[in-house]
Amino acid sequence: MYLSAGKGDINTIIGGIAPNWGPFASLGGEAKTMVEVVMAVAILGCLAIAIWGAAKQRIGATALRDTFSAEQGKGLIVAGLTGVFIIGSLGTLFTIVYGMAI
Repeated sequence: MYLSAGKGDINTIIGGIAPNWGPFASLGGEAKTMVEVVMAVAILGCLAIAIWGAAKQRIGATALRDTFSAEQGKGLIVAGLTGVFIIGSLGTLFTIVYGMAI
């Protein structure tokens, strides 16, 4: 009987999600960590914008009956989640663009 989970560890699974550094593979460990920290802070900022938009939409739609605030909240939600998606896929996008240039 062959078990596919017999080899590897959690790094095998996580390594499939982590971006390939592509053209930035020659960066040092400190530089990679710094880039990851900046990306994490940017993602947290975008999530905060999305949460603020959700609260603004909820308050504007129910408590204040303010349709402008509700619409503005929808825009903040979309902007925040779009930012999370773009920042989360930057590593993949850089790798694809770099691979196409070679």
